[in-house]
Amino acid sequence: MGLKTPTNFWTKLAIMLVLSVLVGVFFLGILLMSSLNLTFAQNAMADLRQQQISDTFYANLNRINAHHQLMEQNTANLAHAGEMLYRGRQQSDRKQQLEYGLQSALTNMREAYGAEIWYGSIDNVQQQLSAYGYRHNGGVHIQPVENLYHIQDWYRRILPEAMSGDRSAGMPEFYWTPAYYKELIDNVVISLTTAMRDPDGNVIGMASTDWRADEIIGLVSRVEVTPGAFAFLLDSENRNLSSLAASSDTPDAQQKIDAVINSDLHSKLTGPLPQSAIISGRLLVAPMQTMELGINDEAHALFFSRTQAGMIFGVGVPQAEIDAVLLPMRESNLKIVGLVSALTLGLSGIILLFVANLLNRVHVLHTDTLTQLPNREKLLLDLGKANSGTLLLVNIDSFKEINDFYGHQCGDHVISELASALQSFLSDHPSWSASRLYRMPADELAIWVPESRDTATLNQLTTELQEFVGGLSFTWLDHRIPMNVTLGVSTSLQPDGTEQADGRLLTSANIALKSARQNKVSCQIYDPDQKTRESYEHNLLWANRLKKALDEGRIVPFFQPILDLKTGRIDKFECLARMIDEDGQPVSPIEFLAVAKKIRLYRYITRTMVQQCFSRFADNDYEFSLNLSCEDLLDPELMTFIVNSLEQSNIAPRVIFEILESEGIENYSAVRQFIDRVKELGCRIAIDDFGTGYSNFEHLLRLNVDIIKIDGTLVKHLDTDPVAYSVARGIQQFAAGLGMQTVAEYVHSSAILDKVQLLNIDFAQGYHVGKPLATLVTDNDNSLVSAQVLRFNNRASSL
Repeated sequence: MGLKTPTNFWTKLAIMLVLSVLVGVFFLGILLMSSLNLTFAQNAMADLRQQQISDTFYANLNRINAHHQLMEQNTANLAHAGEMLYRGRQQSDRKQQLEYGLQSALTNMREAYGAEIWYGSIDNVQQQLSAYGYRHNGGVHIQPVENLYHIQDWYRRILPEAMSGDRSAGMPEFYWTPAYYKELIDNVVISLTTAMRDPDGNVIGMASTDWRADEIIGLVSRVEVTPGAFAFLLDSENRNLSSLAASSDTPDAQQKIDAVINSDLHSKLTGPLPQSAIISGRLLVAPMQTMELGINDEAHALFFSRTQAGMIFGVGVPQAEIDAVLLPMRESNLKIVGLVSALTLGLSGIILLFVANLLNRVHVLHTDTLTQLPNREKLLLDLGKANSGTLLLVNIDSFKEINDFYGHQCGDHVISELASALQSFLSDHPSWSASRLYRMPADELAIWVPESRDTATLNQLTTELQEFVGGLSFTWLDHRIPMNVTLGVSTSLQPDGTEQADGRLLTSANIALKSARQNKVSCQIYDPDQKTRESYEHNLLWANRLKKALDEGRIVPFFQPILDLKTGRIDKFECLARMIDEDGQPVSPIEFLAVAKKIRLYRYITRTMVQQCFSRFADNDYEFSLNLSCEDLLDPELMTFIVNSLEQSNIAPRVIFEILESEGIENYSAVRQFIDRVKELGCRIAIDDFGTGYSNFEHLLRLNVDIIKIDGTLVKHLDTDPVAYSVARGIQQFAAGLGMQTVAEYVHSSAILDKVQLLNIDFAQGYHVGKPLATLVTDNDNSLVSAQVLRFNNRASSL
């Protein structure tokens, strides 16, 4: 009876056959690819190298143009300052104002080393007035003389053209000089000049700035193309400002400078700059041109173009360094052909490794690659199969700061070291026997402890664990990194004796960890009596109710009347958001505004309030106010919607935007931009809840506020608390001094109303005046409001 061939033999034979086929295909493919790749790669690499040099050239040209643009902008700013000074100067102190203006300009233009403002006629010395400022020994010095710049040859050449005032001939706006030595600064400079004009366009003088040439050379010296490359700038008189100025090989550098100068590149770049030559969307440059240049019997490729200032920027690259990139390509292709056999064998090994990897795939899916610990997926599987137990989430304190300061490699090192230390700790301590350590996402680890533990035992375990971790410190690049962790703990055995399903342990531990973070404690054990899970469910319920209410149009405004204490009339309302529930009853915003902010629905509430209130007040003469939060003010889309709505209606003069003062404002620029825009349309700005929270008077001035609403926590105690009365009086006097109106909120009784009136506050708002209602209730059609107005008028008459 013959032996039966084992099944694994046929399996191995099949694998070998497949391997042989794949090796043959791979071998033929390598030969074909190698033969085709050599020619194609050489051509492609040569083109790519040329493109890389071109990209580098344009990037540096743009950088130089950006610097030139900064120089022109600073010169334009100086000219503008000179024009403003000319228009506002007094005859008696015009020289002093000119010197002070130069001092301020040079202080702001830190890149410039000198500046001059010159007024007058080139031919009439008596009408000339000028001053020159320059930097010296860390300070700014002013020299009040009338003949610095305009005695220079270049100045006198451009001055008649600039003074002609003829802009139609396409004359440039700025005039650049070649590099020249200025004794006062004791350095070589390039000067930049532009004309100053009066409101009618007539030239009144010139403004000029000086820029040190070595700063331009430093800008050029940062150009890097290849190791042997050099960069240069040629001014209008063909002087060379080059990175070669810092070369240690002076003879070689001078030969290269002379070769560039003798090339007469200015004559090779003629005609206007083409409109199509726009790089990076804003800087206009000439297209790059190339030419061959021989230096010391060495061929160089010269890349050059005109800058924004009319100079020539160029880069010289040794041709040998350009061609050198092709040599590795040829060697690589030869190596590919020579290593075909080795690759064939390698392929066989790869296939075998691939098969082995397939067998280990389950292991890999459940293992963290950094720590080699079981991961979150493995923990979930184990929890599904486990009996009762305890789960601890270990979160590393300040891990984000460690990552940001030392880098992600350090963060990985810390996690790896902590995992190793905890693994040893669990193995060495009997109280943690049979515990398992898991790697969770980000900066967390998890410890599964078999069997449920009571609170006392858990406190003992967590204290022991934190003391161990607190004693650890890891070293990274000679820096000591101390360790502290925050723990979130959940156990199957609840304090009331019930069992929590193991499938919920991870969720409960996460809740406990988040609670520990919020309460700034080092450990939190999940307690169902804290109703945290129920709070989450409550928020989700209200989130769904709020979304549905928005979809069904059940977020509506209620209107609370505001009493004018000067006239005794109701002429304005505050619009307050209410949600109408499924039974038609109004719901206070306390129930849903916090949830709206968490799920980013707050902007939609503000949007629908704006729409409904604008529509409601379109056909009457009442003023009305709308509340805007910091989130609203920093939402560009919402602010654009509000401005567009105002522009499409005629109600802007009756609109008051109330900014919740207690929230604080950090981005004044964005908020002030919105405020200025709506005030241009006629709206007014009120600051709400003033007197608590983020109160500060600079806050009011920076926001250009019209109305201050005194916080209700002050107003409702005016009749019993002298301090509250004094604070409210101070706010009223401050507002009156700045021409602002004041509103007292929470006026809930006649006694409070009396105090508010004694303080000369302009308006009163509160339940004593009128409650928020879905309809507009004024002193003409509501008995409650009418009664309050009547009592107010009677008191006013008696006073």
